[in-house]
Amino acid sequence: MEEDRSIDIESTRRPHTPSLPTPAESRTPPTITSKRFLDHDGMGSSSRKQSAEQMEEEALTKRLSEIQNAGRQRERTPGHSPQRKKQRVYGDRFIPNRDGQDLQASYSLLYDEGSPATPSRSRKKIAHEELHYQKTEEANRTYSRVLRNEIMGDTVPQDIRSRTPEDFYTRRATPPGQPSASTLPPASLTPSTPHHKNMFNYRSPQKQIGSGHPTPSSSRGRHAGLINLNAQSDLYSVSPINYTSQSILQTPRKQPRPVSKVPFKVLDAPELQDDFYLNLVDWGSANILGVGLGSSVYMWNSQSGKVTQLCKLPDNDKVTSVQWIQRGSHIAVGTHKGFVQIYDAERSRRLRTMTGHTARVGALAWNDHILTSGSRDRLIYHRDVRAPDQYLRRLAGHKQEVCGLRWNTEDGQLASGGNDNKLCVWDKLSETPLYRFSNHVAAVKAITWSPHQRHLLASGGGTADRTIKFWNTSTGSLIKEVDTGSQVCNLAWSKNSDEIVSTHGYSQNQIVVWKYPKMEQVVSLTGHTYRVLYLSMNPDGTQIVTGAGDETLRFWKVFGKKSGAETGLGHGDGSRRGSRIGSSRLNDWGAIR
Repeated sequence: MEEDRSIDIESTRRPHTPSLPTPAESRTPPTITSKRFLDHDGMGSSSRKQSAEQMEEEALTKRLSEIQNAGRQRERTPGHSPQRKKQRVYGDRFIPNRDGQDLQASYSLLYDEGSPATPSRSRKKIAHEELHYQKTEEANRTYSRVLRNEIMGDTVPQDIRSRTPEDFYTRRATPPGQPSASTLPPASLTPSTPHHKNMFNYRSPQKQIGSGHPTPSSSRGRHAGLINLNAQSDLYSVSPINYTSQSILQTPRKQPRPVSKVPFKVLDAPELQDDFYLNLVDWGSANILGVGLGSSVYMWNSQSGKVTQLCKLPDNDKVTSVQWIQRGSHIAVGTHKGFVQIYDAERSRRLRTMTGHTARVGALAWNDHILTSGSRDRLIYHRDVRAPDQYLRRLAGHKQEVCGLRWNTEDGQLASGGNDNKLCVWDKLSETPLYRFSNHVAAVKAITWSPHQRHLLASGGGTADRTIKFWNTSTGSLIKEVDTGSQVCNLAWSKNSDEIVSTHGYSQNQIVVWKYPKMEQVVSLTGHTYRVLYLSMNPDGTQIVTGAGDETLRFWKVFGKKSGAETGLGHGDGSRRGSRIGSSRLNDWGAIR
C-alpha cells in the first residue's frame, strides 16, 4: 500500500503533459510520450501505459487521415493563385538588325513573284481604268528609282536570278589546319552583307583630296588650306537628297494618255441580234460602217452621218455576218440559210451569190480577191471572187461551228476559231492546219493579228475560259496569257500603237484597252447593258464602234493618231482609193426611208 501510494504521489508531483493531436495546418508531428514520464526504476503504471499508447495510436491515425484529406483538397483546388508571367516592357524604338542580310539581293527581289514583300496579284484589286492609277504607278516608279539611288549610289544591284549560289556567301581565306569552305555545310541560307560599301552609317568613307568631298578629320591639319570648289558637291547642297536623285525628280515624265469614258456618239440599232457566234458590224476603208439588222444591211456614213439601206434578204432570211473588203467598195454578207452575197456598196448592187454551206455563215474574212467563209456546218470555204467556181478549197478542221476568221495578209496565214474550243492556223490555201491549239476551254471567237510584229496572234475565249492568249505562229508556241475575268467577245489591235482592245460579255460587259506586252489596263469603258458582242475600228485607227444586245451602237475615241495619218484615209495602197471613195456618191446617201 505504501509503495502504491508513493507511486501515486510521485506521479502527482511530476507535471503530466497529455499527447494532443497536431493541428491540420501544422507540419509538426504528433507529440509522443517520452521515457522521462516513466518512473526512475523503469516501471510505470499499466493503465497509464495503455492510455498513452491508445492516445498515440488515435492521434497518429487522425493525423494521417487529415494529411490525406488535405492532399486531395489541394489537388482539386489550388491553394493560391498562379503566378503570372512577367510581361516584357519594350521601348518606343525598333532598330532592325541587318547582320547577315544582302541588301542588294533583297532589292533585286523587291518586285519579284517569289518575294514575300510583293503582294499577291490575285488579291490585288485596283481600278486600273482610272487615270489616278496611272499617275500613282508612275510616282511609285520614280520613288523606287530615287530610293535605289540614295541607298545603292553608283552600285547597281545585280539581278538575283543571274547570280550563282556561291555569290551569296562571303569568301574568306581558310586558316591553316582548318577544313576548306567547300567541305563545310553553309551556316545559313541568309546572304551575307557586302563589306565594300558603308550603308546606314553617318560617317563618310575615307576619300582622297580633290574628290569633291571634305577631308577626314585625321588629315584636317595637313590640308586645312585646301578649299572644295566643286559646286556639285553634296557639301554645298541644301537638299536632303544628292544631285543624282534631284535630276531623277526633275526629269520630265510622259503624262498618261487620257481616254474619255463617255461615247461621243450613240446610235439605235433595232433588231441587232444578241448572238455570240455572229459578226454583224464592220467599218470599211471608205469610212462607211456596215451593220446587219434583222434581214437588212444598213450603212452609216461617218462623215455626213447619213444612213441608207443596202439590201433586204427575201424569204425570211436573216443577216448573220458582214465584212468589207480591205481596199474597195465591195462588201460580203453571210445569211442564215448558208448563202454568201457580194455587193457593190457604191452602186448599191448585188454582184453575185455563192453557195456551198448548209447552215448559217457566221464568219467572213477577206484577203484581197480571196473571200473565206465559216459556217455552222463546221466547214471553211476559200472563194476566189474573180472565178466562176463556188469555192477553191474546202477546209474541215473544226468539229463545231466556226465563229471566228482572220487573215494575216502579210504572212498569208489564216486563223480560225470554233465552238469546239479550238484555234487553228492555216498556211495560205492549205487544206491541213499548220497548228491546232487546244489551250482554250471555251468557244474562240475573238481573233486578231498584230500589225506591228510578224507572226503574233491574239485569241480570246468564252465564258468558261475568259483569257486572252498570245501566240507565235512561226514556232507554234504560247507567248503569254492574261485572265480578264469575263467572257472575251472581240479583239482588235491598234493600228497606231502597241495596244489591244477587247470587248467582254458575262459578267461585266466592258471594253478594255490593254498595253502590250505588259498587258496593263489603260482604260475600262462601260455603258452597254448587254454583252458587247461586236467591235470594229475606223480606218485611221483612232475610234472604235461597239454593238451589244441592248440594240445600241456606241462610238469611242480610245487611240491617238499616228504621225502623218489623215482622218478618213486608209493605209497602204488603199489610202488614195479610200479618199476617192469617200468623195464619191457614198457621201450623198439619204436617210432610211
